[in-house]
Amino acid sequence: MNVVELKNVTKRFDEFVAVKNLSFEVRKGAIFGLLGPNGAGKTTSIRMIVNIFAPDSGDVVVLGEHVTTALQQRIGYLPEERGLYKKMKVGEQLIFFANLKGVPADVARTRVDQWLKRMELLDWKDKKAADLSKGMQQKVQFIASVLHEPEFLILDEPFSGLDPVSVELLKGAILDLREKGATIIFSTHQMEQVEQMCEDICLINHGTHVLGGNLRDVKRGFGRNTVRLDYEGPNSFLGDDLVKRQNTFANYSELLLNEGADSQEILRRALAAGARVNRFELVEPSLNEIFIESVKGNNEKDTRNTQA
Repeated sequence: MNVVELKNVTKRFDEFVAVKNLSFEVRKGAIFGLLGPNGAGKTTSIRMIVNIFAPDSGDVVVLGEHVTTALQQRIGYLPEERGLYKKMKVGEQLIFFANLKGVPADVARTRVDQWLKRMELLDWKDKKAADLSKGMQQKVQFIASVLHEPEFLILDEPFSGLDPVSVELLKGAILDLREKGATIIFSTHQMEQVEQMCEDICLINHGTHVLGGNLRDVKRGFGRNTVRLDYEGPNSFLGDDLVKRQNTFANYSELLLNEGADSQEILRRALAAGARVNRFELVEPSLNEIFIESVKGNNEKDTRNTQA
């Protein structure tokens, strides 16, 4: 069963086409990554799913029906633009938000305390939102989006501004919600988090679908065309005839090979150049690499179409 279905959806703002003929499906119980560069149409798509915007054409179906006010009670939404009442105490506004979603006051108080403790914010319950750091406010808004225990949760850039400890807290909470049966759309620029958490993805660019499906299948479709190399010595052996792009990290490099390049030639040249090779591994490209390549290819295609 699909919790969300977008079918050939288009949304315009005057002459600007934010989303064009976009289709994707979100399976029940999955964490679905909605990916794309800035301005790709992710937030507009999300706003159509929660019925903030209506599509100009196409169809949006959520939990088997078109979104109504009643259906919104079953959805949790953490928007990219955060909004708390700055002068209102944290605990009081969380209870207020829960009441708006139909949670009785006594149940809301219990859930608020449980979530504040889990997010390490219980000591801030009686503080005004303005007294909290940006990361703390982010966690408070996440709590507000889940207090009514939604079946379907949309998180737009949930890790933005969070320190590593808070990222792990939030990631654990999201995975627990999935284990309890929630379906989650997760929109982010942080590809590492997507690789760790998402089963399915959809990459959009300029409002159109670029690639999507099961994340493992997507990565397999790109083949093992990346060499993970840990070496000491000169890098003169990394010629443009073999390597399309090099990403250098603290202890190793990832080399995206040109089409048809022989990975073993990298190793042969490294040894001939006197480099000491500590690790050599042919791997599937990272999602970050797939993201860059796909967006770049889509941009080039759009340029050719425009020139034609």
